[in-house]
Amino acid sequence: MAITVGRRSALALLAGLPLLAAGPARAQSALPGVGIDSVRVPVRYTLAAFRADNDTTAAVYESVDGTRFTPVAEHAYTPATGLVRDTSVLSHTDGWYYLTYTMAADATSIGLARSRNRIDWTAMAPVPMLVPGRLEGAWAPEWYSDAAGRVGIIVSLTWGHGFTPHLLAPLGSGFSAWTPPIPLLGMGPSGPGSLGYIDTELVRLDGRVYAFAKNENTKLIELAVADNPLGPYSFVATGDWAGWGGPREGQSVVRLPDGGHRIYLDAYTEGRYLYSDSHDGFRTWSAPTELPGLSGVIRHGTVIAEFGPAKNPDGRGVDTSSSVRIPTSPR
Repeated sequence: MAITVGRRSALALLAGLPLLAAGPARAQSALPGVGIDSVRVPVRYTLAAFRADNDTTAAVYESVDGTRFTPVAEHAYTPATGLVRDTSVLSHTDGWYYLTYTMAADATSIGLARSRNRIDWTAMAPVPMLVPGRLEGAWAPEWYSDAAGRVGIIVSLTWGHGFTPHLLAPLGSGFSAWTPPIPLLGMGPSGPGSLGYIDTELVRLDGRVYAFAKNENTKLIELAVADNPLGPYSFVATGDWAGWGGPREGQSVVRLPDGGHRIYLDAYTEGRYLYSDSHDGFRTWSAPTELPGLSGVIRHGTVIAEFGPAKNPDGRGVDTSSSVRIPTSPR
């Protein structure tokens, strides 16, 4: 029997009611590795993407500064069937890394895999899209976490008339059952001829949720904002507002150690991977710069910031018993 979850129930799930178990209860120092953390300082960045020469294989890289990435596993994961496009990675509070990805252009499910060390990955059951009508595609899933560490996935669905981002929330622990997808208000096709929005990444900042979304008509990354992840969203920056140019896709935003933010962009028609920085709360951005060593090597991935122990205001470490552990990658 299909599960029916309305918008209010989905918000309740994200508010932490019993249906949502997002992992063991942890302190602020162990929030999942997605979104923006305004308290802790990143100590490592993990990048997961699909290979430019083979969209059935995902690669994983790491960096200490968010600029110079080195391989963790250049052939990390190949599913038994289908593709592994539009890869998004999560460092969860249960000690596992999770991938979600596009399985095929006409898929009605999204893929999942997990790993302890970012090198050895195990496939998990795909997540079916429990929606009415004849779904024609489930694309570009992106992990999302709220301020309390509860997680979901944003996925763009199409019934053949443009894309609309939807939110999935897990039912219980283990990512074995999920709610039906709930559309994000204000993020779908705006009228006849509109192709809607895809590759949507939700980022928390200053108590609000910012949606960095690719306009499928213009192929430009635009910015919308809402008070909760389901919307309604209002677009606050459209067109080539940040000077990133286009076409661009696979946008991924992380916090930098100096308190600024960095967005990574796949300039897919040019074979280049770019980054751009902001130090004023997403208002203005630096000129796009090519990411060393990754252009022409990877496509459409995500970067997450990983954090060490939390710090007291005087800079001393606090109790690390519930902090995220940053393992050393075997070489």
